[in-house]
Amino acid sequence: MARHTFNFDGGEKLTTMGAVWFVSYCWYNKVDKTHLNWKNISTYTTRISVYRITEAYHNYWLEKIIQMNENNLNKNTIGLKGHEVINMAKKLLKRNSI
Repeated sequence: MARHTFNFDGGEKLTTMGAVWFVSYCWYNKVDKTHLNWKNISTYTTRISVYRITEAYHNYWLEKIIQMNENNLNKNTIGLKGHEVINMAKKLLKRNSI
């Protein structure tokens, strides 16, 4: 089966991390150091490297994630519900715009 790549700027990098993982790690990094769902993936160290080199895309990706299908976001393996991911992304955007 072919790998699905997000079809927007930097989408291949977001695909590498995973949209839900990205929001989870962003939440940990900017809001709550006790949030550790992102660590439920064995490849998290590689994903952190991608996260760090893609900072210019972060707000743009959060905007895209807010528009994603909640049911698709539910398919993650780190224990977050789609609606939680969308709400976290909204709060992160609001926080970054201050």
